[in-house]
Amino acid sequence: MLFGKILTLDEVAAYRAVLRKEGRTVVATNGCFDLLHVGHLRYLTEARAFGDFLWVGLNGDESVRELKGAPRPLVPQDDRAELLAAWRVVDAVTIFPEVRATAFLRVVQPDIYVKGGDYTADSLNPEEARALRDCGARIEIVHLVPGRSTSKLVEKITQA
Repeated sequence: MLFGKILTLDEVAAYRAVLRKEGRTVVATNGCFDLLHVGHLRYLTEARAFGDFLWVGLNGDESVRELKGAPRPLVPQDDRAELLAAWRVVDAVTIFPEVRATAFLRVVQPDIYVKGGDYTADSLNPEEARALRDCGARIEIVHLVPGRSTSKLVEKITQA
């Protein structure tokens, strides 16, 4: 079994086919994961509990900048991917360049898709929701860890 592996979008389909053949339950989630903190770890741990393989889609640098504004990301995409891949709860990481995770979701075809409590199944991006419906993924919303966010860390650092 591969563990903590970083896969390109081009490598995902073949690897997903192996997981399907093995009967693995693939859980996917995605995000920026800039300045990793305990909130991220708890979120990913809760997500991993829904299956036996956790695949993290990671927004690339340009899409983080578009979502969060300059000077984000604080940590470059390759470093963020390496850090995520090193965590025990993460089985695979794939960087995607777009703001939305649609292409990532279409190729990973998760059994279960997890988002944080700042989302609802109804508030998901319509294209992402369609990709999830097309592959039959179940959507799970997990709690956010109160007081833990990259934005709060950045604010604290800049006030120090």
